[in-house]
Amino acid sequence: MWRYCRTRETGIIPLHCLPNKEDKEGRNNDFSKRSRYGIRALIDLARNAENGSMQLNEIADRNSISVKYLEQIFASLRKAGIIKSIKGPQGDYLLARPSKDIRAADIIVTLDGNYFLNSEEVQGDGKGKMNASIVQREIIEPVNGWAEHFFNTLTLEKPAECAKEQEEALQNMYYI
Repeated sequence: MWRYCRTRETGIIPLHCLPNKEDKEGRNNDFSKRSRYGIRALIDLARNAENGSMQLNEIADRNSISVKYLEQIFASLRKAGIIKSIKGPQGDYLLARPSKDIRAADIIVTLDGNYFLNSEEVQGDGKGKMNASIVQREIIEPVNGWAEHFFNTLTLEKPAECAKEQEEALQNMYYI
């Protein structure tokens, strides 16, 4: 859902379409399943916890995520102050702040470390090194700048609203 909402608005190819590899600075140009599942679960939490906290197994079931894996993701999100847990037999969760105050950058950095494209590097001299520096300066740095701006301005509120709109549209559909 989230990918559709942001590409529809921006018209920009999502970073996850690029190959996944990590460079020596720890940059990773793909979102792991950990981030994807974490974002899906947080959208679900933002949408469905309006009346209070939610149990982890409910979130996992609705999003087809293993409860054990979601427990690990939520442990990281809890340590980062993105969600709160409520002690009890079922272990309920809720957002630590309003969805409009939770930035996508915070979620992705918590779960993946960062969201930047890998640096362009070529060993040696000559045209290869010159072209690599052009790719770095003219493509990678602007994309990383855009990504930083985008993920720091996008909050959890937007994809949660998009999920609500899509859910309402599905409920209003009828078949002949």
